[in-house]
Amino acid sequence: MAGGSGTRFWPRSRLHAPKQLLPIVGARSMLAETVARVSPPVRADRVLVVTARVHARAVRAAVPRVAASRVLVEPQGRNTAPAIARAALAVARHHPDAVMAVLPADHAIGDTRAFRADLALALATAARTDALVTVGVPPTHPETGYGYIRAGSGLRGSGGRVAWVERFIEKPPRARAAALLRDRRVLWNAGIFAWRVSAILAALRAHLPAVLEPLEDAARRDTPAAWRAAYGRIPSVSIDTGVLERASRVAVVRARFPWSDVGSWAALEPFWRNGNGGNAVRGRALPIDSVGCVVDSPRRLVALVGVEDLVVVDSPDALLVCRKDRAQDVRLVVDQLRRRRLLQYL
Repeated sequence: MAGGSGTRFWPRSRLHAPKQLLPIVGARSMLAETVARVSPPVRADRVLVVTARVHARAVRAAVPRVAASRVLVEPQGRNTAPAIARAALAVARHHPDAVMAVLPADHAIGDTRAFRADLALALATAARTDALVTVGVPPTHPETGYGYIRAGSGLRGSGGRVAWVERFIEKPPRARAAALLRDRRVLWNAGIFAWRVSAILAALRAHLPAVLEPLEDAARRDTPAAWRAAYGRIPSVSIDTGVLERASRVAVVRARFPWSDVGSWAALEPFWRNGNGGNAVRGRALPIDSVGCVVDSPRRLVALVGVEDLVVVDSPDALLVCRKDRAQDVRLVVDQLRRRRLLQYL
C-alpha cells in the first residue's frame, strides 16, 4: 500500500511550537527536506501539508512543488489531533480507505534509506492490520524531553520489527529516564504515524468527538467562516493523549534510522559533524582556528575565525548567531519579533 493510490503524507509545520526554534531560520529547509524524504514510498504528488494561517505563505514558498490546494491552512493552531483530523477528512473525501502517514516537519533524520524502509513497513502494517501504527526510536541517552513507548508482544510476520504497544510513558524525570534506558522494550516516541484514514477517523470519533464533529461540519461547508467557527470550538489536544493512549490496537515499528526531535540548533550537531575541525556544518563554511561550531548556510559562505561553540544559521531573510549553550533561547528573538511586529520573519 505504500505509494499506492491512497497513500498520503502529512508534515505538520511546527512554526508555532513552544520550542520557538523554527520560526527564525531553517524551518523552510527542514520542511522541504521532510517532503523530499518521503518519496519513495509516497509519491511526490500525494503530499499534504497542514499549517497555521500565519505561516501559510512561508510554507508555500518552502515547498513550491506542493500545490496550493494541498496546503491545508488552520485558522489557528489546536495541537496535533485537530490537524490530523483535518488532513484525514481531506484524504477521505477522495480515498476513504487510504493509508496515510503523519510526519512532523522539524525532525532531523540521519539515514534516508533506512527511514524510507521503516516508513514503508509502517504503512504496510497499517494496511494489513488496520492498527494505528507509530514509530519508536531506540533511546541512546536519558532524554527527559521525549515521550516513551513500551513495546509488548510482536506482530506475526514482521520479523521482530513490529510489536503491539503495551503502554505510553509521559516525559519522565531524569532518574526515571535513566531507568527506562535499561529496558530494551522501551523506545522514544518519534511522533511519526501511519494508519488507514478510516481507522484514525473511527478512533477520533470514539475518543475525541469534540474535535472531529465540528471539523466534519466545516468540511461539508468548506468555507473560511466555517473553518474559523470550527476551530473556535474545538479543544487543543495532542493525538497521543487524545487518541493513541486510549486506543486498543496500537502498534510500534522499531526504527533503524538516527533521529532527533530538534529542540535547538545545537541538537543537529551529531547529524552534521563532518570532521571540519570539530565543527558541524551543513552548506558552506570556512572555519579557521574555530571548534565546536554548528553552521547552517546552504547558499552563502560563512567564515569563522578564532571562535568556539557558536551556532550560525544563514537564511535568505535572517541571520542567527548565538552561543551553542544559548540555542534554546531563540524563543527570546521570536518574542521580540512579535512585539516589534516584524512578522515577516516568523
